[in-house]
Amino acid sequence: MQLYCNSLTEYKRLATLEVKVGDLIIGNFNPVRIQTMTTTDTMDTAATVAQTIRCIEAGAELVRITAPSKKEADNLLVIKNELRKQGYTTPLVADIHFTPNAAEIAARIVEKVRVNPGNYVDKKKFEQIDYTDSEYQEEIDRIRERFSPLVKICKEYGTAMRIGTNHGSLSDRIMSRYGDTPMGMVESAMEFLRIAEDLHYRNIVLSMKASNPQVMVQAYRLLVQTMQQELGHCYPLHLGVTEAGDGEDGRIKSAIGIGTLLEDGVGDTIRVSLTEDPEFELPVCKDIVKRYTNRQDTIALQPVTQVPYSPFEYQRRESVAVENTGDKQVPVVVADYSQQGTLAPEHLQAIGYVYDAPSDKWNIGDAAADYLYTGKQVPGFGLPGTLRVVVDADHWQHTASSTEIVPYFTAEQYVQALANGKTAPVNFVQYDCNSGDAVQESLLRQLQQPAIAANTILVATATGSNAMAAIRHLFISLLTDNIKVPVIIQSISQQPTADEHLIHHATEAGALLLDGFGDGIWLTNQSPVAGEMASLNNIAFGILQATRTRISKTEYISCPSCGRTLFDLQETTARIRAVTHHLKGVKIAIMGCIVNGPGEMADADFGYVGSGVGKITLYRGKEIVKRGLNSDVAVNELINLIRENGMWVDKN
Repeated sequence: MQLYCNSLTEYKRLATLEVKVGDLIIGNFNPVRIQTMTTTDTMDTAATVAQTIRCIEAGAELVRITAPSKKEADNLLVIKNELRKQGYTTPLVADIHFTPNAAEIAARIVEKVRVNPGNYVDKKKFEQIDYTDSEYQEEIDRIRERFSPLVKICKEYGTAMRIGTNHGSLSDRIMSRYGDTPMGMVESAMEFLRIAEDLHYRNIVLSMKASNPQVMVQAYRLLVQTMQQELGHCYPLHLGVTEAGDGEDGRIKSAIGIGTLLEDGVGDTIRVSLTEDPEFELPVCKDIVKRYTNRQDTIALQPVTQVPYSPFEYQRRESVAVENTGDKQVPVVVADYSQQGTLAPEHLQAIGYVYDAPSDKWNIGDAAADYLYTGKQVPGFGLPGTLRVVVDADHWQHTASSTEIVPYFTAEQYVQALANGKTAPVNFVQYDCNSGDAVQESLLRQLQQPAIAANTILVATATGSNAMAAIRHLFISLLTDNIKVPVIIQSISQQPTADEHLIHHATEAGALLLDGFGDGIWLTNQSPVAGEMASLNNIAFGILQATRTRISKTEYISCPSCGRTLFDLQETTARIRAVTHHLKGVKIAIMGCIVNGPGEMADADFGYVGSGVGKITLYRGKEIVKRGLNSDVAVNELINLIRENGMWVDKN
């Protein structure tokens, strides 16, 4: 199988063409560039200029501005001139949907235009159309006729272009032939790219954005493979998870999607799309990109010559069940309390367990950890029945209640314990992916025996810059040797700040989970921060939610706002979240305008979409249910809609 990257074991940037955006160079091994998009009305020149300056000063190397019609496209010149007058030369990007005329105006003004192949020529009506090959070719010819003028203008003016496919806004034509798939996203971009290639225009960046990181990652990988096979070269890639949302969830989802690709050297510029003011996106971008600046691998890994899984589709690795871990069970979460002093019941509140002393009962949350690692300490109080305690093996051997406690062995200890017949019904065993020594190889050989695998849960651990690749290497070995032991991914962060801990864990654990690897996660910080246990537990469940491997809360698909937004997106998102956050597993899309809805909502259960100033349209899936609601009643109408469809539950 031809891969989408140079190596699965060694960090190497993907070679791409070089694209010039003003004075900025993207691709061809240049640094990964960071960018954002304004949220102001493009016709409000002063506000757009002021916000653009704030973004530049926060670190943006490109700033995108929406141009939904010709008048906004014309005003880009006024905005650009004012920025240049104030001494700011950062390249500007015009964001175009639906209006080729606006794109052709903008291409003569700004340094780059972004077009969406799903709606640049096509109008989306959610119709299934059965094309013959000749009819399909006629559609391609129609695209060529409408798109070629823009290409020629870009060539004349030295303007760069981004062909930006979005999962939720694929055209009816693409959907009819390829379905709602990563391959459909790739073909949508390739139709436009082929036209540009025919016209000898290559100053192009491509993107494959989706609100689902799994779809997004698969689409980028397929795009790289398609360009390599069809063109013999790759264009630079702009990475982003669209409609990621806000707060911690938005940062986790973005880090998983973007970081998974950057880990393999794929990606040349990024944007983190948050439902927050755009200048707050830039620190997150910086934290993601700094992991790959002057990166040198710290672990030498054997190259992978045969890939025993498909990186272009999700299939969970097959494993046996060891009690609540492995097989088809949701991934478990391990909470690391090994640095905690004497444990008391109140300490477990951070990981989802609240003790009620009068009734002597535990209240267990949806995001409650499954295992509690305490190092050498055995809690001196009664634990909730769903929580198992893991202690170091040398201490476990001396505990009176050893049958109720799970031992944690090193590989060497476990090989010895197997030889002596001193193991437990469930055994955690550390596999140090940095080492790969003879003892660990011996352990893997023993785990080929089903009887041993049936009592063993491996904990895959690694540190260093290519720790994710080291753990992935273990999974590849397990697949190759048909070893079906369940594996918990331990992500160990050595980062200095809470924000960087989040990026680290989301990238390293999320990248593996997206490929179907991992029966659990265990997050550890080597430099503790305040409120760490609650934070790590939230991050763990956030990673599982974003990778769609364990759903424990409501999911919000919320666009980052722009000059097209027809209501206060941040305030509205907060209002909707406040009344719906308890609806476990329900997906709610909150979109500022018709460009981002209904198409961009992709697989949401319900949609809240701006359809005019102060007006809201509600969707069930991609079906319009209520139009033109006043925004002051729309949230209550959304609740009623959820009720009518049997997905509402009252808060406890």
